[in-house]
Amino acid sequence: MPDIDVDFCFERRGEVIEYVRQRYGRASVGQIVTFGTMKARAALKDVARVLRIPPGEADRLTKLVPSGPAYSLTIPEAAAKVDELKDLIRQNPAYHRLIQLSARIEGISRHMSVHAAGVVIAPGPLAEYVPVCTAPTKGAGAAADGEDAIITQYEMGALEKVGMLKMDMLGLKTLTVIHDAVRMIAERHGTTPDMDALGFDDPAVYELLRQGRTGGIFQFESALATETLRAMRCDRFDDLVASNALLRPGPLDAGMHTVFIRRKLGQEKVSYPHPALREVLEPTYGVITYQEQVMRIANVLAGFSLAEADVLRKAVGKKDQELANQEVAKFVERAIAQGHPRGVIEELGRQIVTFGRYGFNKSHSVAYSVLSYQTAWLKAHYPAEFMAALLSSEIGNTDKVVQYINEARELDLEILPPDVNESGFKFTVVGDRRIRFGLGAVRNVGEGAIDSIIAGRAEGPYATVSELVERIDLRLCNKRVLESLVAAGACDGLGGHRKQLIEALEPALAEAQLLQADRDAGQESLFGDALGGTAPRGPLVLPDVPPWTEAERLAREKEVLGFFISGHPLGRYRDEVELFGTRTTATLGTWSEHPVTVGAVVTAVKRQISKKTGKEYARLVLEDFHGTAEAIVFPDAWAKLNQTVTPDSALLLTGGYSDRDRGEDHAPFIVESARPLDELKGSGAVALSLRWGAPTAPTPDILKQAAALCSAHPGPTPLYIEWSDGNGEAVRLRSRRVRVAAEEDLVRALRDLLGTDSVHYVKAG
Repeated sequence: MPDIDVDFCFERRGEVIEYVRQRYGRASVGQIVTFGTMKARAALKDVARVLRIPPGEADRLTKLVPSGPAYSLTIPEAAAKVDELKDLIRQNPAYHRLIQLSARIEGISRHMSVHAAGVVIAPGPLAEYVPVCTAPTKGAGAAADGEDAIITQYEMGALEKVGMLKMDMLGLKTLTVIHDAVRMIAERHGTTPDMDALGFDDPAVYELLRQGRTGGIFQFESALATETLRAMRCDRFDDLVASNALLRPGPLDAGMHTVFIRRKLGQEKVSYPHPALREVLEPTYGVITYQEQVMRIANVLAGFSLAEADVLRKAVGKKDQELANQEVAKFVERAIAQGHPRGVIEELGRQIVTFGRYGFNKSHSVAYSVLSYQTAWLKAHYPAEFMAALLSSEIGNTDKVVQYINEARELDLEILPPDVNESGFKFTVVGDRRIRFGLGAVRNVGEGAIDSIIAGRAEGPYATVSELVERIDLRLCNKRVLESLVAAGACDGLGGHRKQLIEALEPALAEAQLLQADRDAGQESLFGDALGGTAPRGPLVLPDVPPWTEAERLAREKEVLGFFISGHPLGRYRDEVELFGTRTTATLGTWSEHPVTVGAVVTAVKRQISKKTGKEYARLVLEDFHGTAEAIVFPDAWAKLNQTVTPDSALLLTGGYSDRDRGEDHAPFIVESARPLDELKGSGAVALSLRWGAPTAPTPDILKQAAALCSAHPGPTPLYIEWSDGNGEAVRLRSRRVRVAAEEDLVRALRDLLGTDSVHYVKAG
């Protein structure tokens, strides 16, 4: 039977599974078991533990075995092909035994679990067709009445062999994002876009994609996908369809995407493996792009029926190597028998096998591209609503929230802190281009507490912390919840600063608890407090305490939100980070053969002892404007840097990557040197540049004022003067006599005098 894959809104997928149980009978519907297998690296680590090989040595060996979607080897293959691993095995008999034993257990089943989306439906009780068991389930697959779910004891491959129909009921966040964005558009603008009736020729959409603004665009967020759309100058829907199909390991391995781009742009002549395939491959410039094309090739060249061609497609697509070899051999034999040249046919057979590893069928690619287009359309025309929905979809994923907040700021959208008077559970749009943070993203604040806060707003906005605690349900909103809200900035509109609000919570809660207890008891009094009843009380006086320092305020924000929203410890060093940094935390895991530099705050330092050398080294957590990343400082470098690399320090870190991590998806960044960011301007590494063009050159009087300002702020920073002459040539001179203190007041005064675009920080040199 064919697979049936259906994508549903992520938040409501459970309703669909429950509907299927009710529609076809609970006894007839089961979820599918999966068996986790022993991967190469896991096998090595487990056997190393049994053989008492030190964890440091075992970790070193396992990292030498390539493992990833793009390139992976079995243990025997790695032992034969990886030179460093071969040398270690040759030198140490214990490693030789480790490899032998690990290879014997690689690939065996390790544990069972339930497939996240797989459902099988039988025409009668499922137990009459396949062996089943029951298990309590959570999440989207959980039964509404709390009953245990039926689980098949056959995995999906075996279910196919006995003729069962397997369905994947997948939860797709993108559908939730589109739904939420459309709902917000309807609420705010009074119009509901019909997403199924969009034309696929909107120039604004393709302009957005060509610019590389692909954050949140379904299937096109990766750096490779973004660059592909730029390179091909994406200008039509078919480009999205082809890109969705080509950006998969099989076509990428064969370099099909680069051939497609060159041919689309006219940089390479379009050619066909065989003249008879022109009609089949003309829409994709002669490049095999879709599974349907593989079927048509087999049909046209080898006389396969479409049913036979589908067996070939499925064999290569399902990575069944034995069946794939049989079917490709059959294709080659029958095509040659049709009189086609052996060399051409055998090459086509090899292309089909390579392509088939992860080839897309066109119908799948078109369906995905419709979602890609819809998300791009929303982002192009309703950026605030789209980004609010996107942020809401990742409300529990701090790294993604940080990434999308930066994307929103790039779109000139303002992200506002949470607010008890405006925020809902999710992110919401307020005003024109402003997004209000969702209370659901604040740690320690549950959905019940948020519902209580929103219900309390029915009486009007909260004006003071006393009003807040009196109206909410204190069984749901305890002191810990309220402290988190204050630390997140959600109570900034209630008067006073955050430390005052924290200090005021205790007396405010005590008073509110008495009031709520009186209400619950139904106690009333004509004379108020004189007889112990609930009479109006005067406003709570906020304690006279100094505010938190900026560092403390930001640290508490980070604790409850996972990142900084009202500022950033790196904010004062933004110029230095942009000048000297070649990577951000978002790209720090990408391997490079050249040294890279990142400006970041060290948020955690974990000191460890190397079991191999007995020396101390450190693992770091770094944070910048884009998120967080990890780094490692090996013993020799750590001995020099341990006084510089400390928690909460803002540093410019330079380092590289190990050759053994070449090609890894997340290569560890190895720190080799570190320099405090606050030293750069004082050391003369940063210069101040005054720039202007010929038509906008300042008058002599303004130049005199600028010179006077610079003279009044002497310091270590070099001063450059840059201008363009009437011929458009750039001229740059360094002042020999004047150096300045590049402090904020001088820079602000110069920008007020000369214009914001005329005063810049540059690297000195």
